[in-house]
This record gives sequence, C-alpha cells and structure tokens, in this order.
Amino acid sequence: MDDDDDLVEDSVLDGEFSGEIVEGVIESSHDDTDEDAETTASDDENAETAEVVVEPIAIVTTPASAPRASAAGASTGSAKSTTAPKSAAATKAASAPKSASTPKSTSAPSAPAAKSASAAKSAPAAKSAVAPVATVKDHPAEVTLASKRLGDQLGQSSRETADLLTADRLLDPSQVSKPEPEGAWSHFVYTVSGRRINIGDGKRARARKALSSRIASPLTGGARFIPVLSRKGGVGKTTITALLGMALADARDDRVIAVDANPDRGTLADRIVRTHSKSVRDLVRIHDEVRGYHDISAIVARDSTRLDVLASDADPRIAEAFSDEDYRNVADVAAHYYSLVLTDTGTGIVHSVMSATLDLADQIVIVSGLSVDEARLASETLTWLETNGYEAQARNAIIVLNQSTPGSPLVRLNELEAHFRTRARHVVRMPYDPQIAGGGAIVFTGLQPETRQAARELAAVLVEGLRVSAA
Repeated sequence: MDDDDDLVEDSVLDGEFSGEIVEGVIESSHDDTDEDAETTASDDENAETAEVVVEPIAIVTTPASAPRASAAGASTGSAKSTTAPKSAAATKAASAPKSASTPKSTSAPSAPAAKSASAAKSAPAAKSAVAPVATVKDHPAEVTLASKRLGDQLGQSSRETADLLTADRLLDPSQVSKPEPEGAWSHFVYTVSGRRINIGDGKRARARKALSSRIASPLTGGARFIPVLSRKGGVGKTTITALLGMALADARDDRVIAVDANPDRGTLADRIVRTHSKSVRDLVRIHDEVRGYHDISAIVARDSTRLDVLASDADPRIAEAFSDEDYRNVADVAAHYYSLVLTDTGTGIVHSVMSATLDLADQIVIVSGLSVDEARLASETLTWLETNGYEAQARNAIIVLNQSTPGSPLVRLNELEAHFRTRARHVVRMPYDPQIAGGGAIVFTGLQPETRQAARELAAVLVEGLRVSAA
C-alpha cells in the first residue's frame, strides 16, 4: 500500500496526472474492506466469492493541465482516503444507482477480482484511477431570491429565506403592547387598571373598523368610473356624490376625484370646498400638457378627507359647451392619477356628455327622492338603461333613497326599497341631516353619526361591487 501511495503522489506531483477526480467522501471502512479483499485473494486464490461494497460516487473530470500545486496539496491531505474501483466489474457497479434495500450490490469471484486488482495496480491506468479527494468549485449559478424555503432550490429543506422572519412569527404576543382600546367600557377598564388590562375594542369600534376595512379593500387594474345619475333635479344627486367621495377618500389610501360634468351650472365644488378658482375647462385646455400629478393638483380643489374636486364652469354657457370629447379627455387624464373617478352628471340623460359617461361606467349610482314621482323617475331610468345597451350596469346599479326633508316621509320606505331590490343589486337609505339641508360646504366629521354611517355603507357596497365585477 505504501508503494501505491508513493506512485500516486509522484504521478500527481510530476504533472502527469490526467483523468478523473473522484468527488465525495468514502468511509474508511470501505478502504479496509478493499485491503482485506486483496489480502484474502493473495492467501486463498480458491475462494469462491467475495463481496465488494461499492458506494455511488460522483465523477468530475478535470483537465490534464491542472495546477501542480493544487494537486499536490489535495493529495497530501487525503491521498490515502480514496481508492479507485479494483476491476471492470466494480467500475460497472459504481455507475449503477445503489438500491435502498440492497446495500451490498455487487458480488464477484474472488480470484478474478484479485488478479484484476493486481493488474490495475501495475498498469499505467492506475495513475488516473487513484486520486485524492478534491472539491471542484465552479462559479455557482445565481439563485433568484424568493419568499420560500431554500430547499426548493438548493435541496436543503432546513434552510429558510429572510422573508419567513415575520413579526407574527418572532414577536411574543405577551410582550407586545396593544393599542389603547376604543369604546366606553373598554377604555374605562383600561384607565382604572393603570393601563394594565386591555380587553380590546368595544362592539361599535370593531364594527366601525370592519366597515373601514371593507371600504379600503384594494382594487386591481386601472381607474374605475362611477357616474351618479338622476333624471330629476333637487333629489340630492350632488349631495350623494359629495358624501360618497368623502367616505371613499377618508378610508382609502389611493386617490379619489369627483368631476362635476353637469352641463348646467354645477354646485359640486360648493358642497365640498369653500373656495375654488379653477374648473374642468382648465383641465380640458391643458390635457395634452399634463406631465404629472402636480399639474392636476393646481386645478383641482381638495377637502379635509383628501377628496379632489374638479368644478364645472360658473358660466352656464361655457358649461353647456362641455362635450363628449371633452369628458373623454378629462377621463383619460384622471385615469392616470386616480383610482376612483366619480362623476356628478346632469339631469339630461340624452346629453352628449351622458353618452361618454355611461360608456366608461364601471358602476352606476342612481339617486331617488322619497316621493312617488321621484321614485318613478328613478325606476324609469333603470328601464332606459336596460333598453339602450346598458343592461349590465342597470342590473348592478346601486339605488340611494335620499331623504332631503325632515320628519317622516309620506311614502312607505319598505315598499319602495322592495321594488328597487327587484331591479338593482343594492339599495341604501340616506337619512336627513341638517348640515346637508343648509346648502353650504359639507364637513364630513360634522355630519350626524347616522349620515356618516350611511355614506360609509354606500362606499363599502360600491367597492365590493367593483371587486366582484373585476373578479
């Protein structure tokens, strides 16, 4: 064995080594088996069989011109730990996969195996068969970072990526302080206990947060257009547009804009902000020159809920000139910078602007007053939509029953609501509010709780309808 080792080491050091490098670790017990097989073969050539244990090994070829220093260093460390197969039969057995149920896969006559092993030692091919254990490291392929276990890529299921280190996994819930609870009783217990007992939010606070979560649900895709329609003036169409826009902008993180597309003198901006100097005509004039949101922000007005408003012209003659093409130009610009575009339309359903508004509509909101004639006009609006190519929009429309006068209405609200539920997807009631009835600018936080709740419910229903239509 010493002569063989010297032969291998000298061959490698002389730069004559060319052939195959065996990559892997062969247990020392296998070497002892090979040596015992050789000894047995020399002592007793008449033995009939000898078991040869062959492990599957990976063969990696290296050029004959491998650096001499690296070969010498490798052979010094582990020249005696690895030996090549002793025979052609062993070589064939090494190339076959090892079965889990048969750890000893090869048996051959002892005498031929011993003779071939001796021949292998003396033959020149033994120089390339005996090789030290070496690791050939090429540049590893780049691994794309992904939120999954590294075992999917590297074959090591115990390794994890950094994305798996989440706050829910690492933080101890008992050590994380909860936010101050909302609700009278919850806050009282929290205060009396010196902020040590936190039983969570009250029932109303949980319901309010759940409603806000519904409104803030993400919308995939491009901008969504929502026209607010009414064939009769004075039913509160502009008011509903303002309340819906405020409820959306207050709960959502993306941008919301309300466009006053009334051919007559619209009052949408007057209900939302106190002062404004620009109008939709200014945006039509520069629509080809808009390069960013700062260009639009100089034209729109914004209220405390972050709702942007694009007012109509104060001069009715100029407002009347607002055409189908003008609205499409405004809609094209708004779609680049806003997720939700509300449109306060006029009462003329056959006006040219109405045609463009309905063509772009993703969801329609129809406002009805609480009188017989107002309710009938709202129902006839649904009929007109169904017979003029907008059947899907009419079927998925939201009907708002707006009470604009104090006291109990003369009509039966339950009957009115039951009628519209047979024709549209949702029906929402909007109660009377003194602040709205005054006709001034609406402050969303100053509304009665019932009014804010109804506006937020309308916004939640709208977002859910948009999500369903996009699914």
